[in-house]
Amino acid sequence: MEFIDLQSQYQASRALIDQRIAQVLHHGHYIMGPEVAELEQRLARFTGAQECITVASGTEALIIALMALGIGAGDEVITTPFSFIATAEAVVLVGATPVFVDVDAVTCNINPALVEDKINSRTRAIMPVSLFGQPADMEEINAIAGRHQLAVIEDAAQSFGATYRGRRSCNLSTIGCTSFFPSKPLGCYGDGGAIFTNDTELATAMRQIRVHGQARRYVHTRIGVGGRMDTLQCAVVLAKLDRFEWELEQRTRLAARYDALLSGRINLVGRAPDRHSAFAQYTVMVEQRERVQAELLASGIPTAVHYPVPIHRQPAYRHLSSDECPVACRLAQHVMSVPMGPYMSAGDVDDVAFALLRAARIESPGEASTITC
Repeated sequence: MEFIDLQSQYQASRALIDQRIAQVLHHGHYIMGPEVAELEQRLARFTGAQECITVASGTEALIIALMALGIGAGDEVITTPFSFIATAEAVVLVGATPVFVDVDAVTCNINPALVEDKINSRTRAIMPVSLFGQPADMEEINAIAGRHQLAVIEDAAQSFGATYRGRRSCNLSTIGCTSFFPSKPLGCYGDGGAIFTNDTELATAMRQIRVHGQARRYVHTRIGVGGRMDTLQCAVVLAKLDRFEWELEQRTRLAARYDALLSGRINLVGRAPDRHSAFAQYTVMVEQRERVQAELLASGIPTAVHYPVPIHRQPAYRHLSSDECPVACRLAQHVMSVPMGPYMSAGDVDDVAFALLRAARIESPGEASTITC
């Protein structure tokens, strides 16, 4: 069993993917070819955002967003310690300082109730992460930002396709950033990403920043980066978009099956009733994680840990924070993701769930895990 079955996905859309790639090879516009603008238009329609700017990666999306907001040395950005390193890395790379706020023990997303205490005169933005595919509590975060005149950047690298109170992830705040890394809900065959906003001035700035700050050829009006998404990668995402809604439905169906088999027996990452996850991962919490992983692997079932060390405890970032963030630390010791993807079968889910229950030494519906954060 694959942790994420990209080969089956390719076979399902092979003709269209091959056709799209062949078109790029035929016209030869490998940088900023027509597929770039086409993809931006389709992604904007999908999210409901006014503007979409494709970029080289999800990390580049965050960096460009921060640059467009003018965030740099001396500024602070409030974010979560329980995320992939790119969230904080982008802040540091523009010269600002990430300020870590602990997460909610149920959803694993940043805890809005703890945000306001971290705001000071240096705070410029809040950067929540929509972890495992589920948006954070964006309305509460936006309200806090509004009271303090701050920007909100949603790190939606894992949640493209998710919804929050009927609105799509990436169109929930000042700026939304996502990734098209191959393992994401909507992925390309390399690196890629996109930025979304309803602010036309910010969109103009981000378009210029991604091409070295150019307003027009060889006229550089701002500091920029080489942040374009390759035409070939845009072609791949365009082909995959045709099946994306169906894939989201399949992820939801498979997650519900996992829920039915595991709920009350294994601790699951909670999902708020006002939002719908894209299920980038299906994540549980277990005791004796290494042993459980080893037993699952012996049964042919791969697993992954997102993430084993919170950012504020990483060697390169430890000096930035004295906060313990105990919930994030506790979660990091117990979270484990199991195979998830639209091309799994119901039988695959059953096999994983039953193997997990055996490995966790839980044999009957009445035996629930008792992990607390």
